[in-house]
Amino acid sequence: MVNWFLSLDPVIQALIGTLFTWLLTALGASLVFFFKTINKKVLDGMLGFAAGVMIAASFWSLLAPAIEMTEESSSIPSFIPALVGFLAGGAFLGIVDKIMPHLHRGASTDNAEGIKTSWQRSILLVLAITLHNIPEGLAVGVAFGAVAANLPSATIAGAVALAIGIGIQNFPEGAAVSIPLRREGVSRRKSFFYGQASGVVEPIAGVLGALAVIVMKPILPYALAFAAGAMIYVVVEELIPESQYEKHSDIATIGTLIGFAVMMTLDVALG
Repeated sequence: MVNWFLSLDPVIQALIGTLFTWLLTALGASLVFFFKTINKKVLDGMLGFAAGVMIAASFWSLLAPAIEMTEESSSIPSFIPALVGFLAGGAFLGIVDKIMPHLHRGASTDNAEGIKTSWQRSILLVLAITLHNIPEGLAVGVAFGAVAANLPSATIAGAVALAIGIGIQNFPEGAAVSIPLRREGVSRRKSFFYGQASGVVEPIAGVLGALAVIVMKPILPYALAFAAGAMIYVVVEELIPESQYEKHSDIATIGTLIGFAVMMTLDVALG
């Protein structure tokens, strides 16, 4: 099975990796068939966990390899691609955040962000999660694309570790979408559909990310840092504020520490 996966084209590997992350989103969303409500402390802990995973992945899986790649293959200072890509990723998500209509948990539809729309509250809530699944899928895709570039600092084990880490945090994320929708009166089937749909963007972003770095190898360090900047933007703009919304800051903080530790362990042990 392992040899079969290693023999695949990197774009196909990226597709499989991001389909795995989407599958775990769907599994998390399926909890709506068993629960109608979710404890707010548990939900805040889940959001904190997701934040911790994304922070750790941004450094160990993305920024550190970007710096190492530049040191190995370029005469420019190693921090420049990481710095430029990181800020560009944050700026990109900032622009998308201002354009894409979405709604944060606990906010009224009057406080929806992005372009004004008459879309239903459920759609706006799903789009808020979809927004930060874009950099997650991109990160996994770029990681697999980096392996195709045959750089020593890029390994298939590291890319797999990143996909596993993102997938793990997607499980509670799927539940964090579907169960609150059910509590608001949306049917179980629709709640599940919306919950899993928030992760569909990841395979799309993953394949595009892998294709981009394979076709344009020199942009690889920038692409890795770009994904890191986008993820950190999501953590600071979306996940941490939402995890603190119900005032369960201690639970959310513990969740963040655990998520960080899990992703760090995966990346160091497997990568």
